Amino acid sequence: MKRHDLRHLKDDFYGRMLELVEESAPDEVTIFIFEIGDFSSVQKSADVIREAGYELMNSLKFNEVDWTIVVKKSKKEA
Repeated sequence: MKRHDLRHLKDDFYGRMLELVEESAPDEVTIFIFEIGDFSSVQKSADVIREAGYELMNSLKFNEVDWTIVVKKSKKEA
């Protein structure tokens, strides 16, 4: 399991998040932390992961300004 802090990217972290998942080993679980902003990034991050075919295992508020998601590289079964 790896943890990546994407807060420094503000609202431009989606591409980097996908790169990191793609670089990870099969079935590896990765935790990402990013700034919430206006909360649209929460839904968009879930959508990006789902559209790429990866499994979103968890999504939760980390503190007042940050959010975490847990992603598994294995492709979801249809």
